[in-house]
Amino acid sequence: MEPLDRWVDRQYRHAARAMRASISPLGIVKTRPGFGQTVVPISGSVVASPVLAAYDPDPDYFFHWYRDSAVVIDALRQLFEDGSAGPDAVAQFSDFVHFSLALQQLDGRPLAASDAWRTRVAPDFKKFLRTDADLARIHGEAVAAETRVNPDGRLDISSWPRPQNDGPALRALTLLRWSRSARFDPPLSAAVSALLRADLAFTQQHWRDACFDIWEEEQGLHYYTLSIAAAALNAGADWLQQHGKGAQARAAATEAETIRRALDGYWLDDQGYYRSRTLASGQRSAKELDIAVILAALHGAGTGTVHSVHDPRMHATLAQLEALFDAAYPINHDRPASRAPAMGRYAGDVYYSGGAYYFSTLAAAEFCFRAAIGVAAARELRERGDAFLETVRSFTPPSGDLSEQFDQKTGAQTSARQLAWSYAAFISCIAARRAVTA
Repeated sequence: MEPLDRWVDRQYRHAARAMRASISPLGIVKTRPGFGQTVVPISGSVVASPVLAAYDPDPDYFFHWYRDSAVVIDALRQLFEDGSAGPDAVAQFSDFVHFSLALQQLDGRPLAASDAWRTRVAPDFKKFLRTDADLARIHGEAVAAETRVNPDGRLDISSWPRPQNDGPALRALTLLRWSRSARFDPPLSAAVSALLRADLAFTQQHWRDACFDIWEEEQGLHYYTLSIAAAALNAGADWLQQHGKGAQARAAATEAETIRRALDGYWLDDQGYYRSRTLASGQRSAKELDIAVILAALHGAGTGTVHSVHDPRMHATLAQLEALFDAAYPINHDRPASRAPAMGRYAGDVYYSGGAYYFSTLAAAEFCFRAAIGVAAARELRERGDAFLETVRSFTPPSGDLSEQFDQKTGAQTSARQLAWSYAAFISCIAARRAVTA
């Protein structure tokens, strides 16, 4: 078999090329006849998948998700830092910033006030439309709680789980990391500052609000959303202080500490893991053990010993997830010793194959690599991370293409093809692996 390091290098190059196909996909036109729409992407948009589909059977992911786009643009930064992206990466980042700023001007009230656009919708699609009341409330800062928009910069008119509050915080973290990695000309610097201030203000104002989880399925308060909010406000406080906003910096830091204390309450001592959510209904969720908690440690990139890759309770959560998917997925049964379990999202997942996700399995690997940096058990953790990479390799076709899932029974790729988040997860995972071996 090809040495893992050689495969990793080759797959990394492919992931870089494939992910960038989702950034400003100007050559692709998406038609949604049922909705009476033709979508022509504009610069700065990031589609979750550039492969056109309409639940036939693959899902329609030709949208700019706030969360996914932030993850992708952060991975673009990592390509820029290691020289893989080239000088046009800053231009792509600039387009993303300006696209994101323009979204602030979106206003659903004209749509709510006119029925003209509804007449273009096919009768059997009208049941999928947003209500006038829903559209009428989308203006001002409420736009930041939209889960996704069309890549042409228009509101998504379809009914979808909203609000979702992780996007602005995750975008703020991406902006802050880019600011440390690249030099901006004055216009871009001003644009970044304007967007960053808005995202931090939204996060500080709304982190207590119930919203939908990272998977857009249940409404409540979520470990991932809270953790990302704390990370953004903590890092944002330093940025505000550097820009002469001492009072705002202190307020952001105070809120970040309040969120971290709230996160402490998500540990379930009797279960041995951080629960992923508390529901607005007050009921217990069957999805409490969720890979989203591990993603929170990675996307927030905390450096302390609590709620980070160095938190023993986070390691316990990952161990519980490994045991869950090892038992649940037939593709994990009788696997060779060199491979770790293929990882999913939570128990009982029924979306498409309800199976393993590339970004979940890569998250487990990246967690191990990051946890290995500067600790005595570095070798053991690195080998554990490589075992997850071996699993990803086993279910990656020779083309290197990554979908969203691979089937829990057959290992065949399923759900959205060419998922930008899958490629971004591979890039960030390998960046962490290289940091261990450097």
